[in-house]
Amino acid sequence: MKRLEREINSEVKARWPAGAVRRVAVLQHGDDPAIEPDGLLIRVFVEAGGGSEDERSLDEWAQANQAGMKRMRREVSLRLPEATLLEFAIDSPAATARITMPDDPALTDERLSTREIVETALVFLRASYVFPDLAEQAAVAVEARLAAGEYDGLDEEALAERLTSDLDEACDDKHLRVQTMPPRPARRKPGERSGPGPGPAHPPGGPGAGVRPRNYGIYRAERLEGNVGYLDVRGVPGPEEAGPVIAAAMELIAGTYALIIDLRRNGGGSPHAVVLWCSYFFPDGGTHLNDIFHADTGETRQFWSLAFVPGSRYLDRPVYVLTSSETFSGGEDFAYTLQAQGRAEVIGETTGGGAHPTRMIPISATMAIAVPFARSINPVTGTNWQGTGVIPDTAAPAAGAYDVAFRKALQHVLSITVPPPIADEARTALAGLASEGQP
Repeated sequence: MKRLEREINSEVKARWPAGAVRRVAVLQHGDDPAIEPDGLLIRVFVEAGGGSEDERSLDEWAQANQAGMKRMRREVSLRLPEATLLEFAIDSPAATARITMPDDPALTDERLSTREIVETALVFLRASYVFPDLAEQAAVAVEARLAAGEYDGLDEEALAERLTSDLDEACDDKHLRVQTMPPRPARRKPGERSGPGPGPAHPPGGPGAGVRPRNYGIYRAERLEGNVGYLDVRGVPGPEEAGPVIAAAMELIAGTYALIIDLRRNGGGSPHAVVLWCSYFFPDGGTHLNDIFHADTGETRQFWSLAFVPGSRYLDRPVYVLTSSETFSGGEDFAYTLQAQGRAEVIGETTGGGAHPTRMIPISATMAIAVPFARSINPVTGTNWQGTGVIPDTAAPAAGAYDVAFRKALQHVLSITVPPPIADEARTALAGLASEGQP
């Protein structure tokens, strides 16, 4: 809650004229009788007179700031629908007057002008971007283009592409982007049911129940010839959902002699999931994996290997990580962390180069801006992969990285004592790679 409050305060300072607003408080159930369970109240303390004439002072402030109040109500409804109450009050112990703006879902459906879209995007950029000086430079450049009419006449898709290009030119950050979004489903009124009937479209256990089309990013987990493990991991969603599937995948390859982790199509995800994945390759909770510095608060959060993981750890055996130019964000974190700790050999292409945790902030019902608000700091290298990508230990075209890693894994299997049938498998598989042109 405190982090959310800091985020909103930062955005309010960027949005309102200097001196108009002092601070913002985010309150939850129990803080105020008007807040329902699971609800929030955002109270904006304004710069106005107080004392016996506080109501008149607040009314005068509101008359001068009507547009800003409506704009804030719309943005709160988009981002925090649970914040059903937005209040404006004078920041004085003696002041009792309040102006309350209840949630209005209709505001979220309003179409914004090009100017409003651009100006709103820049507010969020200035308030949250991990490098404030770069944010200001980028915002000034975009404002000049806006004033020159360079965004006039663009539809939302074209405007998003142009703004993303202009921001990237200034910041060289692939996480920083403006994008369109499909319209959100209409929000229900209190007591209104969803769907055509009194119950869900499919009862529990009915069609589609439990289906996971992307399987939390784990596309394949298998044993290859020579008792080599292989994991095709195309995303790193949060461990609160993906944890059991990650544990199951690691258990499937737990008895192999070497492991290939294919991150060539991994576009990223949760840093907490990266910690869970990486923890399987270290013996206990004593490995410092990563730090994330939050620019908005100045705080640095440390990430260490977990003292407990469900299932078996994968220790004292070689790990080969496959990368491509499409490997990005959390996928890069996974590869970079294992590489920096000397726990894996990275094979393939240099990755995309996105090391900044990012927050998606709605601009309107159909547009949003992704703003990097923090940066990773690896405790071994003292830096990260932003802009440079993860540099492979063994460079290879992405399409050929699997064969390179499989050959290394098979050679390892043949270098240790294994049952004769496994050695025969490894020799046959290695001969097959040689016949296909692999040395």
